[in-house]
Amino acid sequence: MYLGIDIGTSAVKAVLTDDAGSVAAEARAALTVSRPRPLWSEQDPAHWWTAVNLAVAQLDPGLRRRVRALGLSGQMHGAVLLDASRQVLRPAILWNDGRCAAECEELLQREPRAHALTGNPILPGFTAPKLAWVRRHEPEVWRRIDLVLLPKDYVRLRMTGDAATDLSDASGTLWVDVGARRWSPEMLAATELDTRRMPALVEGTDQTGLLSAEVAQAWGMDRIPVAGGGGDNAAGAVGVGVIRDGDALLSLGTSGVIFAATEAFRPNVTGTVHAFCHALPGLWHQMSVMLNAASCLDFTAALTGRGDVGAMLADLETSGLEDTPELFLPYLTGERTPHNDPQATGVFFGMTPSTDARALALATLQGVAMGLADGLDVLQDAGTVLSEISVIGGGSRSAFWGRILASALDKTLVYRDGGDLGPSFGAARLARLCLGEGTVEEVCTAPPISGVIEPDPVLAELIATKRLRFKRLYQTLQPLFAG
Repeated sequence: MYLGIDIGTSAVKAVLTDDAGSVAAEARAALTVSRPRPLWSEQDPAHWWTAVNLAVAQLDPGLRRRVRALGLSGQMHGAVLLDASRQVLRPAILWNDGRCAAECEELLQREPRAHALTGNPILPGFTAPKLAWVRRHEPEVWRRIDLVLLPKDYVRLRMTGDAATDLSDASGTLWVDVGARRWSPEMLAATELDTRRMPALVEGTDQTGLLSAEVAQAWGMDRIPVAGGGGDNAAGAVGVGVIRDGDALLSLGTSGVIFAATEAFRPNVTGTVHAFCHALPGLWHQMSVMLNAASCLDFTAALTGRGDVGAMLADLETSGLEDTPELFLPYLTGERTPHNDPQATGVFFGMTPSTDARALALATLQGVAMGLADGLDVLQDAGTVLSEISVIGGGSRSAFWGRILASALDKTLVYRDGGDLGPSFGAARLARLCLGEGTVEEVCTAPPISGVIEPDPVLAELIATKRLRFKRLYQTLQPLFAG
């Protein structure tokens, strides 16, 4: 057995896989996000550890005793700040926090080569600007920082006592020379940090330590090795076999990501396309990221009193509603690709006395799909060539939404067994690889196809026409968001 644990934004997910690569068990424990001020998004790292223990405890004890290795994945970019005694100094600042726009400009002034060194745009969601913000606004916290970790790596520290991170996750800090796959002394210096405050940097398939005796006993396991793991999307790619140049996935979680594996480092620093290390040695990836995807469905379900997204979607599908004049801008916590606009907000536009809950639900599904299409345009402009796309994440459970997405993207969407488990499934595969048993090609095969959704020509034309209004609406409102 192999255990994969994903530290998500809305939940911790755990999955057990067997030697055949099949899912033997899964569990989850919910998380909440704190938004104490506008643009802020934070979580208490202690809550991650509590949720990890809750999720593991739900797995069958007999299966747990058979686990041979563990892999980690998690939300990227979060800043976990620890003192010399490894105590957390403040709540973690998350990936969808938008407070650091001024610090992004400061980083570019301090290190004009930042784009070339990192191969990425300097965006508020990344980790380095968060540390610059802490230095400016919380000097007492800043002076006590002894170690900076990413979310999954704080969990690793609690599991093993080891401070380590993998290259795919670390790529999103802006402290990594992504092409050379090493820490960048220049970018660390621009944030007044150095490698002494950074964890060890490893490949996702490397072993980083063993479960502590205390944790192993509590979980009913041996002191098994823990793999380097991966950032959530890179681990998700490992799970669905996106491991060759041009392989692609669409991740429908709290955020929405289009991810393409590349055999070479392909930076695109003039836009908002990310170019990071893959969780597998010798591979990289490009991706577009919108900050709000399946989270928008949660928002609209709650707003309309449906509460449950599944019920909302089932009602919409049986209603036969094919289109609605209303538009939805899915920027509830700002946007990254293509706009890099942390000030942007969500908008329902075009409501009339006849607007009802179903219309708002359909506008939400279409709005997220059109936002993802904006990201795909940027990726393709950066030279990414995609044919079909594997779908992962909780949003992959809805074939109804899949038809809208395929038509908006004008791409074939492939659904695979275990795709809804996303990063946790890939983390379990990385656990197996850290034991040195099997090659990447043998372990990271694409799971069996459970469904394929082709673009609907009629719906594609409808959404393409509607997308012109969608784009104009953002352009018209953009000056007002900052005001």
